[in-house]
Amino acid sequence: MVLTAARTRMLTGSLIMLAALLVVGPALASQPTPWGIGFQEAASPIKEQINAFHNVMLVIIFLIAALVLALLVFVCFRFREKANPEPAKFTHNTAVEVLWTVIPFLIVIGISFYSVPLIFRMDRVENPEMTLVVRGYQWHWGYEYPDQQIDEFLSFMVADDDITGDQVRLLSTDAPVVLPVDTDIQILVGAADVLHSWAMPAFGIKTDAVPGRLNETWVRIDREGTYFGQCSEICGVGHAYMPIEVRAVSREAFDQWVIDQVGDDVDPDNPPVLLTMTWDEAVGGDRQLAQVAAD
Repeated sequence: MVLTAARTRMLTGSLIMLAALLVVGPALASQPTPWGIGFQEAASPIKEQINAFHNVMLVIIFLIAALVLALLVFVCFRFREKANPEPAKFTHNTAVEVLWTVIPFLIVIGISFYSVPLIFRMDRVENPEMTLVVRGYQWHWGYEYPDQQIDEFLSFMVADDDITGDQVRLLSTDAPVVLPVDTDIQILVGAADVLHSWAMPAFGIKTDAVPGRLNETWVRIDREGTYFGQCSEICGVGHAYMPIEVRAVSREAFDQWVIDQVGDDVDPDNPPVLLTMTWDEAVGGDRQLAQVAAD
C-alpha cells in the first residue's frame, strides 16, 4: 500500500502525540489522560501493592498464553492430516489429565499467597486517625467529617460554562474533599437513594455505596496534590456527572482548613479533633495573635 503525503504526515503526527503522552503521563497521573496506558500513578501504599500484583499477574498471564499458543501450534503441525493419514484412536491420557489439573491448581495457590493478604490489607485500618463519611446521591456526593465536627456538605460537578483556571472538565467539583497526607483515614461509604460507587484510581479504592448500609475502606495518601475519581456504578441518567475531587494537603494545612470550616461555634467540652495540635492550642494561638494585633 502506497502512503500519500497527507497520510504520512497524519501517521507521523499520531506517533509524535503518542510519544508525548507516554512522556508526560506520570505528571498527569492524578486524572485520566488521552491514550493512557496502564494504571494511574499510585498515591497510596495499597495502590502501589495493587500495581505490583497487577504486574506479576501480567507476567503469569503472558506465560500461560504463550504456552497454550505453543501447544496449539505443535498440535496443528504434529497431528496434521499429511503427517497422520491414519489418526490415532485413543481418547484419554492419565498423565496429561493429571498435569492439566494439578498445574493450574498450583498456579492459583501461588497467586493466593499474594492476593489474599492484599485483600485483607485493603479492607480496613485498625486504628484510623480520622474518619470521612461519603454519601452518594443522584447525582452528586455528600461528605462529612465527624471527628472534626464538619457537617455534611454537597459536592457537585463544575459545569462547562463555569470552569476556570486549572479545573478539569467533567472531573472538577465545586466543593473538593480535603484530606491530609501521611494519615490513616477511615472512609465510610453509603447512599441515600440508589447504588453508587466511590472510586479513586490513584488510591486503589472502589467501594460501593449501598442504601441502608455503610461499607468501609481506608486510605493513606503519600503525597500532596489533586486527585480525581468518578462514580463507578451506573446510577441513572446523571451517572457520568458524579466526579470526585480530593485535595491532599499537609497535616498542618488540614488543621488550618478544619479551623476555618468550624469557626467559633465549638463545644469546648467536645472540640474538633486536630492532627498536629489540640483545639486549645489552636484557639490559644489565635487569641495570642488577636491580642498582639490589638496591642
